[in-house]
Amino acid sequence: MQLRHTITTTLLGLSLLAAVSANAETIRIAIGTQDTTINCATGGLLIRELKLLEKYLPHDGKYKDAQYDIQWKNFTSGAPLTNEMVAGKLDIGSMADFPGSFNGAAFQKAGKKSIFITVLSGSTTGSGNGIVVPKGSPVQSLAELKGKTISVPFASTAHGMLLRAVKDQGWDPEKDVNIITQAPEVAGSALQSNKIEAHADFVPFAELFPHRGYARKIFDGSQANTPTFHGSLVDADYAKKYPEVVVAFLRAAIEANRLIAAEPEKYSELIEKVTGIEAEIDYLFHGPLGLQTRDFTWKPEYRQAVKTSVDTLKAMKRTETDLDPNTFVDDQYIRAAFKQSGLDYEAQLKNYAKLPLTGKDALTGKPIADPKRVGQIWVQGEPLVRHYATLGTALAEARKLEQSGRKIRTVYAHDRDTGLKLLAADAWYVQGKNETSAFLLKHAAEAWARKNGGAVLDFNAAKAGAV
Repeated sequence: MQLRHTITTTLLGLSLLAAVSANAETIRIAIGTQDTTINCATGGLLIRELKLLEKYLPHDGKYKDAQYDIQWKNFTSGAPLTNEMVAGKLDIGSMADFPGSFNGAAFQKAGKKSIFITVLSGSTTGSGNGIVVPKGSPVQSLAELKGKTISVPFASTAHGMLLRAVKDQGWDPEKDVNIITQAPEVAGSALQSNKIEAHADFVPFAELFPHRGYARKIFDGSQANTPTFHGSLVDADYAKKYPEVVVAFLRAAIEANRLIAAEPEKYSELIEKVTGIEAEIDYLFHGPLGLQTRDFTWKPEYRQAVKTSVDTLKAMKRTETDLDPNTFVDDQYIRAAFKQSGLDYEAQLKNYAKLPLTGKDALTGKPIADPKRVGQIWVQGEPLVRHYATLGTALAEARKLEQSGRKIRTVYAHDRDTGLKLLAADAWYVQGKNETSAFLLKHAAEAWARKNGGAVLDFNAAKAGAV
């Protein structure tokens, strides 16, 4: 009897020990980021640097005694990140629609499954991707690149954009242009030494290279009118096993988004500190009326971007996998994160607005009535960007600041036709009697001048003539 009691007690103890061990499980959260792809910031860099994930990880119920092993690994593009996800070395990763779709196809080929769980930032019209030429090139539009060599990171969202843009010109991408693969860091040097005639790239390089002074943007992805976005994916088995952890990651991303919306200059500076990507470019994307919209909802346009990416991958013979976009995109986790954060997912799903500009005119102090006509100046040594109600005023103030010896980090303008936010130094201008208008493309400025009068000017001439 005593022996039976001892055995029973021992088995009970082992059972309790097993239960405790299960509750005390160490849960790995291995996250792949793309720090220099700054539109992934709210799904990686900001969460990591501000330690936001730790704030939302569950510590009750089945996670009462759980320990978390948070691992971060940075990549310069989506393809190597995907390789490590498929190999089981990462659980969550952020990338654009095109490499993201390749991620889903790669998982499926390996007999596994990944799911797209959220959008982080994007454009329903396609801005963010772009094509640049060397600064001194005479080329002003994509139409002038027939027969030329264009480099692009293969299997990137910019690659997909380039192929669609070439097709829209009525060209054969195999015959009418010479498309070669080139990573952004290599392309930068090639542009400086005039070794390539054009380069297509994703966020932020079509703006970064012109800002650094050795390239000029001649094509914006929105001209192809093809939606694009960056978002986050997760291994489907991991999400099924730890759904609360996935929701915690998304809640951390939502907070990162709230913080950068409230103080875009501050967090643009943080992004620069970590990545080396100048804060002026970070603000171009993440600040008010930014080049892309930070949006975590699965709008129909972003779902279509996934389908387009899958179709393009198959057309390029990069995959033969039949990936179903309807099951690849899974919004249950972001919907749960919205609900737990006290946010209305359905309302945001219908909202297409960019981060609004609510500032006052830096000269008059009056509220800015028409944000589409605004000009902005970031002055060296000032923590906040100055806003001006009109572009003409901003250009005139930029001239005065420079004449007084103040250093300007950058000036922002908005394309008269599209509303696209521009680096003013890289834009074309038409000065009429009552208004100065900015344009990304020279031919668009010329068309406006023919119709409305006025001279077509570059940035320096526009500043000199600004009133």
